[in-house]
Amino acid sequence: MKLNKILFTVVFSLLFALPAFAQEITTFSDINAEYTFDLPDATWKQTVKPSSTSPNVEYVYKDRADGHLDVRRINVKADEGFADTIRNEEQRLQFQPGYVAGKEEEFKGALNGRVFNYEFIRSGRNMSGRFYFLKADEKTTYVLRFTGMRDKLRSVRNQTDSIARTFAIKKK
Repeated sequence: MKLNKILFTVVFSLLFALPAFAQEITTFSDINAEYTFDLPDATWKQTVKPSSTSPNVEYVYKDRADGHLDVRRINVKADEGFADTIRNEEQRLQFQPGYVAGKEEEFKGALNGRVFNYEFIRSGRNMSGRFYFLKADEKTTYVLRFTGMRDKLRSVRNQTDSIARTFAIKKK
């Protein structure tokens, strides 16, 4: 009898605990964007929708300072590598107050590429950026630009990696 009571308590507890661990995954897909990706948390809210004139999309995690995602397409020369693309992007970033370049890393997902990290100051706050450069083809690179307060962006890094890993070009 005592064993049945313990077993019932464990099973009953698991029924309520399992939904708490389940993540709500939402897939971004839009007719005006040629790409898709998965958002691992419903906390990411879309702030800019793609249109027929601009395929760019933006998301915010809770508050813009907590995490901001900006997806951009870059047309590159066929012989241009990631180093050149990152250097061109970095030239724009270096004028931000307190800019400090971080390390680059290889990245593997639906599209392979490189990650560029950096830090800067905005309104007296320590901020960071994590840019995923994902090669779609010889002439197209997508940049997933994540920015936010340094500690908060670091705490959602598993989510930024997940979004970048699932970023893919739609099948035609």
